[in-house]
Amino acid sequence: MNYTSGTVETVPFDGQKPGTSGLRKNVTVFQQMNYTQNFVQCTLSAALGDKLVGCTLVVGGDGRYFGKEAVEIIIQMCAANGVSKLIIGQNGIMSTPAVSCVIRKYQTSGGIILTASHNPGGPNGDFGIKFNTANGGPAPSAVTDKIYELTKQIKEYFICKDLTVDIAQLGSQEFKIDGSKQFTVQIIDSVDDYLDLMKEIFDFGAIKSLLAGSEGQKPLNILVDAMHGVMGPYVKRVLCQELGASEESAINCVPLLDFGGGHPDPNLTYAAKLVETVSKGHHALGAAFDGDGDRNMILGHNSFFVTPSDSLAIIAANLDCIPYFKKTGVKGYARSMPTGAALDRVAKQLGKELFEVPTGWKFFGNLMDAGRLSLCGEESFGTGSDHIREKDGLWAVLAWLSIMAHNKQDVHDILKDHWGKYGRNFFTRYDYENCDSTPADKMMANLEALVADSSFIGKEYCNGEKTYKVAHADNFEYTDPIDGSVSKKQGIRIIFEDGSRIVFRLSGTGSSGATIRMYIDSYEAEKSKHSMTAQIMLKPLVEIALQISQLRELTGRQQPTVIT
Repeated sequence: MNYTSGTVETVPFDGQKPGTSGLRKNVTVFQQMNYTQNFVQCTLSAALGDKLVGCTLVVGGDGRYFGKEAVEIIIQMCAANGVSKLIIGQNGIMSTPAVSCVIRKYQTSGGIILTASHNPGGPNGDFGIKFNTANGGPAPSAVTDKIYELTKQIKEYFICKDLTVDIAQLGSQEFKIDGSKQFTVQIIDSVDDYLDLMKEIFDFGAIKSLLAGSEGQKPLNILVDAMHGVMGPYVKRVLCQELGASEESAINCVPLLDFGGGHPDPNLTYAAKLVETVSKGHHALGAAFDGDGDRNMILGHNSFFVTPSDSLAIIAANLDCIPYFKKTGVKGYARSMPTGAALDRVAKQLGKELFEVPTGWKFFGNLMDAGRLSLCGEESFGTGSDHIREKDGLWAVLAWLSIMAHNKQDVHDILKDHWGKYGRNFFTRYDYENCDSTPADKMMANLEALVADSSFIGKEYCNGEKTYKVAHADNFEYTDPIDGSVSKKQGIRIIFEDGSRIVFRLSGTGSSGATIRMYIDSYEAEKSKHSMTAQIMLKPLVEIALQISQLRELTGRQQPTVIT
């Protein structure tokens, strides 16, 4: 059937500036007339330019409210803009790691991901749109800046309003646009290609034996929470059907428009029910994923919590358990600047290159494409490798299962042995969500002035029996070693003589207000102290951080929203 494209006049909307993970706003903002269409048009024009006509793109999302409507808009607009083919996850659902996988496997020009990640969903929740480039990774700043510039001057967009596609029906559907242009929409199983890739990376036989029990070992009971996000079908297919975990091992696996009314953020606060269940002692491993499947939380027996910083370091120290790295070799490691420095100690001992980058997965992509990076992670529950160009929650769980199978140890013993060898970096993050922007900005400005003052170096701070002397302070700046691009003002750092660190950032991934994130990281070599809790060990440094920042006084917030 033939469809005719049309041109719709429009005017710019303020604030369509993509953050580190695309454009995120409240659903009601995206539902405004022409709002979503404006941003999609600017994304297509800016990200693809003269490569737009005739290209192939991937489309997927986390299943949140407004997702299907957005997929329909994208289909209609891609047809009118001359895109040759769209590969779409069935019902518009595909995890962020799977989108990256499909982009790379089929060598498409990029992909559009409909997600607000770990932000709440539903009619009053958040929605998001982000573009991934041909390498499978998030668009770099040069592209997102160009998108933003176009959003400020857009006057029209192109659309085939009458074109409709059944995104529940697997297979290809062909259309004629303006009498001559061929347009194909291929609806694919969301899990197939990702599963194939995981089978190439991991020893599924070893993991299956671990879960089933072998060589005198009891079956391993696990509990995995998909939090009613996109990961439900992946958990069921990969862990249950392929690896033999029981159906009872997978909970909250039906993707829901509002994530069941929950907050799809895999941490101790928002995955509290999982933590409570695993704490009863019946499961050796607990795990949770966020809405779009790129973040993960790992728990051991009795809900022993593995910080993302420790998880990254553990995987780095045990990559020889994973067949993929035996084949490709281990190049280098990287972490985001706020992430605890546990990885640094592994890299130093193993003689591997280490990179410290700003927050945002896009900063890892250049290093991977240049062949200098194998493993990377962020303290915000993101872990991944160069198999794709996104963080990958299920990949991290499979990595942990591989290490447990190889070492024949539980989670706690793996951590204990690692700390015994490398020492322990105690780490915590305090999130103060939805703060008023004015006092939050004032706090950051005050800190900026403080770290710029040379007299700050050498200043001592005391709390209880602990004394910390400032060795270095700055607003983190990163020069990309591959393309030379510079990212400034990426977070306030205060580094003390013993290596302990305080970091402050304003988050750019929320849809309203300001989220202040305070990070505390301190190294301890003494084995007798490794079993102590982070909140006890870091209490003096937390109080010093609050004193230096005047956070409580300026914001009026006496307690954080979330402690990780």
